[in-house]
Amino acid sequence: MEQVSSTGRPVQITVTDGYDLKGFKGDTPVTFIRAEFNQVVLGDSAKIAVSPEGTAKYNFTCSFEFNPEGGVTLHDLAHKPVFLTMTEVLPKEKKQKEEKTMILGQAVVDLLPLLEGESSFETMVPLHPVPGSPLEALRSGIKKDYPIFFKNGTLKLGGEREPVPRPKKWPIANILAPGANNIPDAFIVGGPYEEEEGELNHPEDREFRNQAECIKKRITWDLESRCYLDPPAVISFQKRIADCRFWPVEITRVPLVTVPKGKSAKFEKTDDEGRLSFHGVAYVNMVPLLYPGVKRIRGAFHVYPYLGSTVYEKTKCSFSLFRDTGHHLIQNNKIGGINSPVSKPVISKNLKEEKTVKEKDMEARSRPGDVQAPSIKSQSSDTPLEVEPSLCNNPEGQQYVEAGTYIVLEIELDKALVPKRMPEELARRVKEMIPPRPPLTRRTGGAQKAVSDYHMQIKNISRAILNEYHRMFGKQAVKVGSDLDSETLEEQKCQLNYELNCSGKYFAFKEQLKHAVVKIVREKYLKTTAFESQEELQKFISELYVFLVDQMHVALNQAMPDDVQGTPSTIYTSSEQLRLFAFEAEVNENYEMATVYYEERLVREPQNLEHWLDYGAFCLLTEDNIKAQECFRKALSLNQNHIHSLLLCGVLAVLMENYEQAEIFFEDATCLEPTNVVAWTLLGLYYEIQNNDIRMEMAFHEAFKQLQARVLQTPVTKQRSTGTVEYVEEGGKDDSCLGPWGITSGSSTAAVKVEVPAGLGAPLSILDEFLDESSNLQSESHEPILSVQSQDPTTSQKPSNTFMKEIPSKKEASECQESSTCLHPTLYSVSQTPATIFMETIRFLMKVNAVQYVHRVLAHELLCPHGGPSCEYYLVLAQTHLLKKDFAKAEEYLQQAAQMDYLNPNVWGVKGHLYFLSGNHAEAKACYERTISFVVDASEMHFIFLRLGQIYLEEKEYEKAKKTYLQVCKRSPSCLTWLGLGIACYKLDELTEAEDALSEANALNNYNAEVWAYLALVCLKAGRQLEAEQAYKYTMKLKLKDESLLAEIHMVQETVGFGNPSF
Repeated sequence: MEQVSSTGRPVQITVTDGYDLKGFKGDTPVTFIRAEFNQVVLGDSAKIAVSPEGTAKYNFTCSFEFNPEGGVTLHDLAHKPVFLTMTEVLPKEKKQKEEKTMILGQAVVDLLPLLEGESSFETMVPLHPVPGSPLEALRSGIKKDYPIFFKNGTLKLGGEREPVPRPKKWPIANILAPGANNIPDAFIVGGPYEEEEGELNHPEDREFRNQAECIKKRITWDLESRCYLDPPAVISFQKRIADCRFWPVEITRVPLVTVPKGKSAKFEKTDDEGRLSFHGVAYVNMVPLLYPGVKRIRGAFHVYPYLGSTVYEKTKCSFSLFRDTGHHLIQNNKIGGINSPVSKPVISKNLKEEKTVKEKDMEARSRPGDVQAPSIKSQSSDTPLEVEPSLCNNPEGQQYVEAGTYIVLEIELDKALVPKRMPEELARRVKEMIPPRPPLTRRTGGAQKAVSDYHMQIKNISRAILNEYHRMFGKQAVKVGSDLDSETLEEQKCQLNYELNCSGKYFAFKEQLKHAVVKIVREKYLKTTAFESQEELQKFISELYVFLVDQMHVALNQAMPDDVQGTPSTIYTSSEQLRLFAFEAEVNENYEMATVYYEERLVREPQNLEHWLDYGAFCLLTEDNIKAQECFRKALSLNQNHIHSLLLCGVLAVLMENYEQAEIFFEDATCLEPTNVVAWTLLGLYYEIQNNDIRMEMAFHEAFKQLQARVLQTPVTKQRSTGTVEYVEEGGKDDSCLGPWGITSGSSTAAVKVEVPAGLGAPLSILDEFLDESSNLQSESHEPILSVQSQDPTTSQKPSNTFMKEIPSKKEASECQESSTCLHPTLYSVSQTPATIFMETIRFLMKVNAVQYVHRVLAHELLCPHGGPSCEYYLVLAQTHLLKKDFAKAEEYLQQAAQMDYLNPNVWGVKGHLYFLSGNHAEAKACYERTISFVVDASEMHFIFLRLGQIYLEEKEYEKAKKTYLQVCKRSPSCLTWLGLGIACYKLDELTEAEDALSEANALNNYNAEVWAYLALVCLKAGRQLEAEQAYKYTMKLKLKDESLLAEIHMVQETVGFGNPSF
């Protein structure tokens, strides 16, 4: 600030406008401003009436002088503010001489900027209310509740269908031109009931709503009211929704009162004028507006009788919105009133319907539970609740329930309260965590490549020489070549050599072969430098010559297979067979052998992500989470759009407490495949772990919605993979199993739109059961290793890794979405237990051995309204306890499962495994026999047949064992199945059949000592000494552990007198 002179300098204060004002009397109070500084009144403004919008223009100016030498000093400017006191002038009453005034509030203006060099400044200061002021509720950090009224509904007669689209109307009375009622470019378009968020959005409600909205009488408003939310209001809006999910929408009828003629006429007060008739309320769940990316709520909501205690319990609203406005509405609804159109005679009892949508206040409250009553006036008083009237005191409201009345409304935001991450961002985050790995390019060099190139050149040269021979002597010479004498052959050889040398072809063949030989020298023998001595060179040339001649014979034998004699055939095991062998070893707890098979699959096809997923699931079983994570991430790097890889990476991230990464994986999965039930459910479980209950409910709600849509759109005779199909008229309700709690904060500018058509609807009903989709997916195929997808809740669970597991085929493994378990070969579809989102997720988790995650999902399944204890629920519990070898608990849960579904073959199959593992083979045999006697198979029959056959062998029922093993060899052959068949045939002295079966077993796995042992026994009894000694040698080399079988071999060797070279 510049140095001032000794004379005083004036300071002017100008008050221009006031906003959000409210007085004690009426909506347009008369107020004035009084300015004070340094305990001196500077002046009063003119008396200005506040507008209905709460604004006033004062344009009041006052001033004072400051003087550094005395009076008002710079020190006073620094620490003393200017006080602006707003006072309301109350209207005069009868026989009142003087005006009464009441102070509304004070504003404080800091003059410090004048000392900081400013010659003038503008500021907007808050008006702080005095105690008891009507501004107190507005200025205590909480704005008033903003009620929205929709008046003068139009009664529509039955049989008149509402046009779609139809224009929305302004909620303003006394618009003279009919066309001016319509909001430009705003229409009600409606939509499918199933996509609504309300209550009557299920297939069983479709017919009723069609009748209610087309055939029956109804009342329509078609009005749209808008309001603006500034950033603080948006924060408050979010908080209010989080504090109380249900918001009340009240509806009432207001009588039309006829105005008596004559100036002196008075209204006769009736008993009905003070109370509300047909007072009802609908509860709108506002929580979906807190879901990421959601901007709209539309649906039909039931109307219930207004009962204060019920409304308070659901909405935390202490008073009805009509508590202070009911009388005002009745007065305005008198014939001739300013807001009342001409009465229509079609309305019975001369009544009109009045409805309101309560919009919550726009700024945060100091206490989460301090919810003000929905009223035009601030309801800040602490008046206790009135005594709750019984239903009999509200018989008119009860008629809403009896008639099934509902209202249809829409709440729409211009901008979502909670932004949703874009799929591009999620994909980018996944790429940052797991960079995509392109397939490795094959090396052009290497020893193997050099040898194969040499073979190729040998084959090409041999064909060229053969063609030259045919040209010279004809092809007939080859056919009678065996009859030619040696002299003729030698003569033809000399002629051929002469021709090749003279034509230059011999030299060309040498040059053609030279490059391949050089590559072998460099790649195979790693010789790239000169030899130190002649002896070393000669030694290397001799070695190289022997190798080249041997490889030449190999190449010629491959090129001319007819000349090859006694070449053994190679049995190729497919990837599916290796998967079966690995699982057999896994079930028998031979994890070392299982690892060998899994790694063999990876070596054969390192770019096949299904192999990585299978190996990762095996690592989860062995509780090697780090290696499992590496496998799942490797699979995801091969295809970053693979849903199962994303989900499994998310599951491992949760298990290893990398929660931020888990959210990225799960969200990306839902973006890539929005219809995936398991993806949404796992995302909801993640949000539960994070205590984000609102988003948890959002994810569960979406999962339930997708499951319902899939069931409805799947015809009874087609699989889920078919295209668009006709709707089935039965299905489940889109009710979430759990409700949301909590809040997600943020600020944005949004506009709230409420569209309110109304009508009659059916009462809320709960779905009894879903369509059993699994019954539609049965397969009659019996091919080995073939798997079938199932949605049946009682059979598609993955059995315990100790005894059962599905074996997906190569094609179906990549298509096994929605946690549908792969079964073999037929399905059980007797049970009618409905599927749930949690049971689908349990199937997926059991399939990949994520047992640690299963118990959390089982808890949800138990509490879910559509779930609860079921046969499949107890089966999964039994499997998890079998993994822990807790046989007592497993047996308890299996008993529960049997009580719920006695004819379920899976129950008997799992019980058989329980008794087998606990050593009770007699009970296991009975359970297995019962399982295979059912018309339909259990979810996994492979080990049922294997173990039943083993029991038959132990009990010396060899015919039954042979029959059992033959069945499983036809379905899914493996080394163990052929071994069992070979043992049964050997015990029946069917040595030829036994040798064939054992040979098949040996071809599939030549590292099984027991197979070699029985081959030795067969050869000993057949009198084949060489084969017997060879088989016995491998039996001892592989360290046969069965001492009784080894003793039997020694006994037979002593009997026949050969077979053991050590004799």
